[in-house]
Amino acid sequence: MRTSQLIIVGGLLLVFVGGCAQSPLVLQGKVQSLEQQQTSLASKNDELQTRANSLDRNNQELETLLAQERQQKRILEDQVGALRDQLGTTSSQLAKVQSEAQNFTQKAQTLEASLKRQTGATIRANNSLRASMPVIRIQGVEVREDGDVVRIELPGSRLFEPGSARLTSEGLRLIDDVGAQIARTYPEQIIGVEGHTSSDPVPAGRWASQHQLSTGMAMAVYDQMMAKGSFGPSRLFIVGHGANHPAASNATQPGRERNLRVELVVYPDKPVGR
Repeated sequence: MRTSQLIIVGGLLLVFVGGCAQSPLVLQGKVQSLEQQQTSLASKNDELQTRANSLDRNNQELETLLAQERQQKRILEDQVGALRDQLGTTSSQLAKVQSEAQNFTQKAQTLEASLKRQTGATIRANNSLRASMPVIRIQGVEVREDGDVVRIELPGSRLFEPGSARLTSEGLRLIDDVGAQIARTYPEQIIGVEGHTSSDPVPAGRWASQHQLSTGMAMAVYDQMMAKGSFGPSRLFIVGHGANHPAASNATQPGRERNLRVELVVYPDKPVGR
């Protein structure tokens, strides 16, 4: 029995000693495994941090682009608003000009209709009256005899704003001065107010044709002469010739400037009933 017990105890001691001898190796292996896992986790953490930094930069760039887009949108909205305001102003101006042109046309049609009703009685060829009619002299204004009539040429460049039938301050003074001299020299004769244009295109949106523009020019001069009270309505009539009767060649700028004019045509006849 004692021998058997000794053998068992010895075996147990060997097992114990063997277990103790292997424990440090096992622990060392576990430590190395943990160190490897820690290294791997650190590497993954660095990688994730790098990706996070990259995403943060991308986010900042996107926010900058978004801010720029918002600013550009506000600028475009402001520009659209300004263009809408300009369009509204231009539309109002266009409507006003078209209304003025229509008024001129209506006045011209009324006067022309009145003149047609009086055709054959208002203006008559009479050479005996022509022989006694003096020729007026006006400084700075061309006056010429044309058969039985006297033509007084008023340059459009002195009368009107460019491309329009609106009288300038110089044009008003010129009409008043010439009208006063005509009233003194030809106190009873019929006066034709004739508008002429050049071959230049009619300004867009203002007049439908050269005839409308020339009629508007004649009407503006007619209204100013009538406003002074020196001429009765039976003595004045208007005509719009457009570009049909140029006084010079339209091939040159000076020629086109001269063709834009209003002529006051003095007839040798008197209105009916005078």
